[in-house]
Amino acid sequence: MSFDTPKGTRGGRQPAGFVPRLVNKMMARRIRRKGGATSMGFSALVLTTIGRKSGQERTTPVGYFPGEDGSWLIVASAAGAAGNPAWYYNLAAHPDKIRVEIEGRTVPVAAEQLHGEERARAWEKIIAASPRFAQYQVKTDRELPVIRLVTAG
Repeated sequence: MSFDTPKGTRGGRQPAGFVPRLVNKMMARRIRRKGGATSMGFSALVLTTIGRKSGQERTTPVGYFPGEDGSWLIVASAAGAAGNPAWYYNLAAHPDKIRVEIEGRTVPVAAEQLHGEERARAWEKIIAASPRFAQYQVKTDRELPVIRLVTAG
């Protein structure tokens, strides 16, 4: 399936600048050290993508939810901002050049955006586990992308 969620016309402020980058670094270190992290109703992993413009590796801690058949579901919420997070566009550009660090291991994965009924079912599980994501959806007029990460190879 395609990565085709356009930017919205309204939404919260997307975190940017030095402080969010510092927090992301600290969170990624914590996830790596402990083999994972849990807060606000979901677990976190470290997502490594290839920058769509730079070609450089980009690492971001993201919350995940268990998917079917051992997959992981992530939401490109950007805290309800009008725009998608940068990592969403990196996934779209290189959906087969991704890896996650989870439970003390590094796993190569492929990404696919969910659509239609499949997205609706996944979304219901996500907001049941973490109602915060439903609040993010209310902030913006874009449909928050739900991405499935599956083990590659």
